[in-house]
Amino acid sequence: MDRLARFAWFTLAYNIAVILWGAVVRATGSGAGCGAHWPLCNGEVVPRAPAFETLVEFSHRATSGIALLFVVALLVGAWRSRPPGSPTRRGAVASMVLMLTEAGVGAGLVLFQLVADNQSVARALFMAVHLVNTFFLLAALTLTAHWASGGRAVALRGRPGSSLYLWTIAGLVVAGMSGAVAALGDTLFPSMTLEQALATEASATAHALIRLRVLHPMLSLAAAVLVAVAAWRLLDASPASRLWAIASFGLCALQLAVGVVNVLLMAPVWLQIVHLLVADLLWIAAVLLGAHAFAVEERP
Repeated sequence: MDRLARFAWFTLAYNIAVILWGAVVRATGSGAGCGAHWPLCNGEVVPRAPAFETLVEFSHRATSGIALLFVVALLVGAWRSRPPGSPTRRGAVASMVLMLTEAGVGAGLVLFQLVADNQSVARALFMAVHLVNTFFLLAALTLTAHWASGGRAVALRGRPGSSLYLWTIAGLVVAGMSGAVAALGDTLFPSMTLEQALATEASATAHALIRLRVLHPMLSLAAAVLVAVAAWRLLDASPASRLWAIASFGLCALQLAVGVVNVLLMAPVWLQIVHLLVADLLWIAAVLLGAHAFAVEERP
């Protein structure tokens, strides 16, 4: 593994940490810590005498800025050390584009004041879009690191199991979107007990975010079934597929277990972060499963 490959895997790990810290910003209601200012924080480059919410939000912006610089370095490194037509180059370009759109969505949340106690449907839609872009960014970074480490290019068209795999990827994305909305509902409308949460969801006057919360477990179960079937189908698609098929299935089972505990404990912040971490790891495992199962055969 050369220097670029090691840096690519590091960049992926760093971005996961930034994503988890972003969840802390949302879960602690610190999204308005810098006011409706972006990229400045309350009109300042570095806030003076910041409150707790400002510290949380500003630190997320700072770490996100570092993540952007890492992706820029990854793109430059891929362009300098890999030949034209290399999949590593394409992955680095996709990572750069998605990093910029990630920053754009984050800026939109702040500038349109879709943070803190905002309960609008627009905020829920932004959160769902944010989750999709985050998943695609992680996929691009994962594939870039995989290709930089010597992985072969991927071709899905006409390959056995490709349709099932694409449905599985779509299922994970939809489950993730519903999870982002459910997490927002838990933050804005916390319940002290499970009985109170169920009674609130059954109320005819319940907010739309509370009503949407019930969709997440059902969509997650559907996605889990797809992951299990795809993992079984692609178990022996290539010599390296078995590891990632087993990892995908195991992480999917772990995610369901964490989700149940999350509901029973009324979604404490620390468990929400664990839930998101396992979701990200499951997504990465599913991406690597496809990268190995549908790798293009080397020509003699």
